[in-house]
Amino acid sequence: MVDSAFNDFIGVDSTKLWRGATGNELAGHLLWGDGIVRLGPEQDGRVKVTARGKDREGWVDAEALGGKSLLEVYFIDVGQGDGVLVKTPDFQHLMIDGGHTRTKQNTGKSAADFVDWKFTQDYGMDRIQLEAMIASHNDLDHYGGLADLLDAGQTDELDAKSVTVENFYHAGISWWRKDGKRTLGTPRAVDGKEYRTQLLEDRESALKATDNNADVPLQGEWGKFIKKVVSAKRVDGSPTSIERLSHLAEHLPGFEPGGDVTMRLLGPAEFTIDGKPALLDFGSDSKTTNGNSVVLRIDYGRARILLTGDLNKGSQQTLMDVHAGRRMEFQCDVAKGCHHGSEDVSYAFLQAMTPAATVICSGDGEGHDHPRPRIVAASGVTGYRTIENDEILTPLVYSTELARSVSIGSPTSLDIKSGAIAGVDEDVEIDSAHLQQVTVRFTETKPGALNPERKQKPMSRTPVVAGLIYGLVNVRTDGETILCATMNEGDGSWAVKKFKSRF
Repeated sequence: MVDSAFNDFIGVDSTKLWRGATGNELAGHLLWGDGIVRLGPEQDGRVKVTARGKDREGWVDAEALGGKSLLEVYFIDVGQGDGVLVKTPDFQHLMIDGGHTRTKQNTGKSAADFVDWKFTQDYGMDRIQLEAMIASHNDLDHYGGLADLLDAGQTDELDAKSVTVENFYHAGISWWRKDGKRTLGTPRAVDGKEYRTQLLEDRESALKATDNNADVPLQGEWGKFIKKVVSAKRVDGSPTSIERLSHLAEHLPGFEPGGDVTMRLLGPAEFTIDGKPALLDFGSDSKTTNGNSVVLRIDYGRARILLTGDLNKGSQQTLMDVHAGRRMEFQCDVAKGCHHGSEDVSYAFLQAMTPAATVICSGDGEGHDHPRPRIVAASGVTGYRTIENDEILTPLVYSTELARSVSIGSPTSLDIKSGAIAGVDEDVEIDSAHLQQVTVRFTETKPGALNPERKQKPMSRTPVVAGLIYGLVNVRTDGETILCATMNEGDGSWAVKKFKSRF
């Protein structure tokens, strides 16, 4: 648990951070639940504070203060993949997935960069401290950014000097290497269905599977990642706990009923074959890894938020069968859309969730065309409808890709400083009329690609990215009211939607 240094919180939907005690010059915008540090008494209706960055000072209208710490769920724009950071009201932090590794992202960023900002800048800490890290399943676009986090202290990419993880959780399905090939293990057929029984389990299992002399070791990037998890430490220096999750566990350890925040485990669906735990095979390796995602429902007060990994139609139907008679378990206020907005979705499952807001973590520049139009429409049609003052308040559908925006500029000249190039002893300016003669050579790595593509363009036809707003979707709640917010492209203010929980 992080020891918060904040002494007050924003108590309104959003408010402006002013540069001075008087005047209208802006330093930024703050959101409901943002922690601040008061730096002095009220002056002319404003209070001097630090906010959204340990070195970021400004003035806030006094009437905007007096809030409290909230449950915060950040759906991070990681390009291709999922990345979700959960902050509980008592400042416990859980990281569920992290997108591809930054080396496989065309932005050069993963979820690790946002988490790094949260701890080092917002909290002013020199370390990242997680109560739990969860890999929803063993696809690289979900655990890659988690591997980046575990490299804190070994790389200059992050400001944090170290990261501690109290508990690591996973779904069990793993990539193994047998006879030089990648495999999920040999399927076991029972009553017309196939199951996978070769599962990664606890810490002892992970140690054995990452040993250089293992008969059947973990394979590839997944094996490298689990090896990093094995080396991870808790705050007290002891090894990070490792545990497999399934619906049989019912609740995430430490978040059982009785506390302020409850975390209900609804998947993957676990069976018993030959006395061993088993997970269903859904017809192909990709469907099997996706279909056996960890499904986690976060409850706080009357609010419910459902995280669904990369569930597909077959696994959704299986979960509804397993929870027959208890389908209300899937009902929620906010749902993470399954598998980035893929069409491989059960309409009945969407109806079972009936979320007031759906957040689709879609990819940028990748070849799956997510989110698919029919799924965006279906998410709206099956969402919970609220009408107030003759306006539709919910359902809401967000997409991290649609929330992202860039500002594009055109090059007008190229300046080369004296001494920057061997043999050039004076400043050189290439004006717009001659930029056509200047060639820019670059590499482009599409999200998830193994190797970059080499390309070139005339400088005159090469657009410049002048600014970038990431498509992060904020979800915050006090247990009664739920706020969803994205950043406005024009001025960095917040576009806010609020609704009441119905549970």
